[in-house]
Amino acid sequence: MTNPMDDKDCPICAKPAADPKFKPFCSRRCADVDLNRWLSGVYVVPTNEEPESDEGGDPGL
Repeated sequence: MTNPMDDKDCPICAKPAADPKFKPFCSRRCADVDLNRWLSGVYVVPTNEEPESDEGGDPGL
């Protein structure tokens, strides 16, 4: 059975992801671009949680 990721293109630049070292990306550059997008908040995982507020904190402070 083949791995479904073997036939996929790079999600950043759409070039073939030929080097198994960087899969699912085609290169270190595209892997770093993806990491930067996660770290800078471009990608967000949706949740049902309410955002935390700085107001109304601990009344004992």
